[in-house]
This record gives sequence, structure tokens and C-alpha cells, in this order.
Amino acid sequence: MRLRDVLGTGTLGLRARRTRTALSSVGIAIGIAAMVSVLGIAASSDAQLQADLDALGPDLLELSPSDSLTGDEVELPPASAAMIERIGPVRSAAAVSGVEATVRRSEFIPAGQTGGISVVAADGDVRGVLGITVADGKWLDAGTERLPNVLLGAVAAERLAVRSTVEAPQVYLSGVYFTVIGIADPVPLAPSIDRSAIIGEPIAEQLFGFERSPSRVFVRTGSHVPDDPELLDDVREIMAATVRPQAPAEVGVSRPSDLIAAREYTEAAFTGLLLGLGGVALLVGGVGIANVMVISVLERRAEIGLRRALGATRHHIAQQFLVESSLLAVLGGTGGVLIGSAITVFYARSQQWVIAVPTTALAGGIAAALAIGALAGIYPAIRASRTDPAQAVHPTV
Repeated sequence: MRLRDVLGTGTLGLRARRTRTALSSVGIAIGIAAMVSVLGIAASSDAQLQADLDALGPDLLELSPSDSLTGDEVELPPASAAMIERIGPVRSAAAVSGVEATVRRSEFIPAGQTGGISVVAADGDVRGVLGITVADGKWLDAGTERLPNVLLGAVAAERLAVRSTVEAPQVYLSGVYFTVIGIADPVPLAPSIDRSAIIGEPIAEQLFGFERSPSRVFVRTGSHVPDDPELLDDVREIMAATVRPQAPAEVGVSRPSDLIAAREYTEAAFTGLLLGLGGVALLVGGVGIANVMVISVLERRAEIGLRRALGATRHHIAQQFLVESSLLAVLGGTGGVLIGSAITVFYARSQQWVIAVPTTALAGGIAAALAIGALAGIYPAIRASRTDPAQAVHPTV
């Protein structure tokens, strides 16, 4: 038989029973859609992560005090940032220090309801080192940092219900109302900044008895360092020893981009789980196709007998039903690929991610559907080919 004849006979049952064809392909479509959407969303998330890391730079290090061997709290020297900047590969460094104050929306809010927001005083270089952008308002400068002004991180502003600086809203910091002059955009590599209310060091000293003791020091190394892991490790060790030479083990140095990558690996485990669920749905769809094809063989015994009587061989009959089950699965797989791609695009856009649908997922979805359809059609095809022509056309059967 020519390919045209094979496809013609293979689609005969599909064209004659369109409702059954559509319903039978739904199971395959669900499984393929689940797998394509999971892979697409994972790929989009990874693409966005790489874009964020490329934009923010992989050369950011964060230094913070750890606990001492005796359990006492470790304090970093006030000049930690300046000390670290003396290291050759270091481009710039800036520190933030905790302030003994709480922030609330107003004095009528209970003192314990701070929403986990901390008050910090920041060096003027923090914005440049972290690449912080201001969503609304402006950053603290030499003039505004001496007055009761505050800049809120993205999370802090949300928890304090401050959405704009147009009307100069105020927040309550331990007995004093501060004017919100700016709201920062999220800082993926420094989530502690997102949950902070940032004030100037001069006003912190004046109102809260502030003494500089850095709780975080953010460091930008040279652009060549990330390409050399050994050099980056050396810089980490030197930083700790530079700030606290008597006990460098009491200083922790981390690379925020590594933490984001670790979170991505954790999410990959859930991706595998969802792929497994999609595979189960695909398997169920294959079983459904096998059942439909068996029923189709029983219903079309007269057709099979007539074809055999007209000269069709067992191979031709088996080929017809195998092609039919494969086309039925491919139909569902194509629909699943389209649905999965649409889900990926919709979700990525809702999260403002880079849209990335792997071509391997699209081709793999069709291939998986074809394989499932072929496997599901083997038994019905063999059963149909073994149908006795005389019994098949007998009027009592």
C-alpha cells in the first residue's frame, strides 16, 4: 500500500467518529500539556534567573558577623568597608548598620507589630554597590540624610501600606515620625534591604544614639574574578582576615548569586515531581486510547471482514489500526503542545519573566504522544488482524 492509502485508511475511523476521537485525545493532550508547561515554566524561570544575575553581576559578595566560639555576638569594625576596599581585586564596598529602633505605620499600631521590618543606616555607596533603583521618590543624599527622612525597601513599603511618596507619607520610628522620601525597587541579591527602612547615619546618631557597627558589608569585586573560582575563594578568605584578623572564622562571607542558584536547584526537584505527574496523565491517556481502539475493533468487525474478503492481508489490517491509534495520539499531543505553550506564555508574562519554551519540549511532546499511541495500538492492531473474515461478515456476529 502507498503512504497515501495507509493514511487514508488510518484516518477513516477518526473521521467517522469525530466526537469519540476528540474525547479520546483529551487524555494525551492533558499529559503532554502538563509536561510542556512544566518544562516551559522551568525554562522561563531559569532564563529570567540568568538575566537577573547577568544584570546584577555575579561579582557581589556579602560579609556579615557570625557568633564567636563563646557564643558572644561579634561586632565588625566601623571601618570594615574601607578596610575591604584596600584589597586589590575589590572595586567597591559599602556597609549597612542596624539601628536600635522599630518602624510602624503610626503610633497607634502596637509596638510588637513591626512586620519584621528592620531599621538600618546605610553608607552612601550602598546604592551603587547593589545597583539599587528607586521605584518612587528619591534616594537619601547629603542633605536629606540629616533630617528625619526614610527610604523604604520594596517589602517594607508593602507591609507599611506605603505605595507612593507624592503626598509625603510618614512612618513612626520609635517615637519620631519620619517622612518617606523614596521606595526602592526589589533587590534580588540583597533581600535584607527589601525588608528594611533606611535612614541616614547623622539622624540615627542624633535620635537613637547610633554607633556604626556594620551588620552587612556588600562588596563588588573586579569583573575578572567570577571567571576564576580559585581567585574568588582567595578574596573571600582575605576579606574575613582583613576585617577580623584575630578571628576570621567569626566572619561569614557569602555570594548571594550562589544562594539564588541553590534555590533554583531546589525548584528543579519540584519540576521533576510535576513531570512525573504529567507522565502519569500521559500513561492514563495511552490506556484510554488502547481501550477505545479495542472497542473500535469489536464495532468494526464487519468492515474488517469485508476488507479481508476483498484481498486485504493481516498486515494491512494491523497497519490500519496501528496508524489510527498513532494519529489519535498525535492529535492529542499536538493539542497538548499548543495548550502547554499557551500556559507557559501566560504564566511567564504574569510573572514578568523571559518567555522560553524549549524546542526539545515541543518536539519531545509530539514524539512521546506518537510513541504512546503506537504502543497503545499494538494489541488492538494484532487483534484486528487475527479476526476471521468468515465470522466477521456473518450476520449473527
